[in-house]
Amino acid sequence: MSADTWNDDGKRAVVFGAEAELYDRFRPTYPPALIDVLVALGAQTALDVGCGTGKLGRLLAERSVEVLGVEPDERMAEVARRHGLTVEVSRFEEWDPKDRRFDLVMSGQAWHWVDPEVGPGKAADLLKSGGSLAVIFTRHHFDPDVRSRLKEVYKRVVPDLNREPKHAGGDRSGRLVDPIERTGRFAPLQLSRFPWSATISRDDYLGELRTYSNHILLPSDRREELLEGVAAAIDETGGQLEVQYSTRLVLATSLRS
Repeated sequence: MSADTWNDDGKRAVVFGAEAELYDRFRPTYPPALIDVLVALGAQTALDVGCGTGKLGRLLAERSVEVLGVEPDERMAEVARRHGLTVEVSRFEEWDPKDRRFDLVMSGQAWHWVDPEVGPGKAADLLKSGGSLAVIFTRHHFDPDVRSRLKEVYKRVVPDLNREPKHAGGDRSGRLVDPIERTGRFAPLQLSRFPWSATISRDDYLGELRTYSNHILLPSDRREELLEGVAAAIDETGGQLEVQYSTRLVLATSLRS
């Protein structure tokens, strides 16, 4: 298991439900160009691994793909159901597919929580012949001045986090790709990037920060001190953020005949 994602016996993977409504409201969406690529695969059925509140799955469902979500947190699953998705509550590694197979297995912002020794092989088992595994994650970037100001706030308030504020997912290409390739059950992987941008308010960014697992787990007083510092830093730069996003797609086609 990857130490950075499976620390605390994977408990960080199931803390998001504490802020399920905020997650649904403030976490970034996915760019239309990415959804176009997924739809062009021709999938009629898709399994959304770690579907959360359904932010990815419902975009496919709106394009006439039949989507089933698997989500370990009932609180997140309930929000996804309110958006019209069918969701079964389980960790992917333990989930019983009941002989169901899919044209597409996808995971947005969640595959790094799946055991790398189990997930890729199970995904291959679940795919119909010629089906695809799509692993999606997003990074974001700020203007250097904003980035520097936010970094100083984190260094002052929560130095033990030892990281700059950035969207969950990070630059995980290698850590995601290598276990998939090692299965020997997929054609050569295709890696794509989809750049996009957005302007978000101070309060929307604070809402997003409240949904990060390592922020949720902070003692409440330190979390509030951190958010106050972030708010002040954003106010000093105009009260809103110009965000450059890069959504990454790792696409693997099953070799199973």
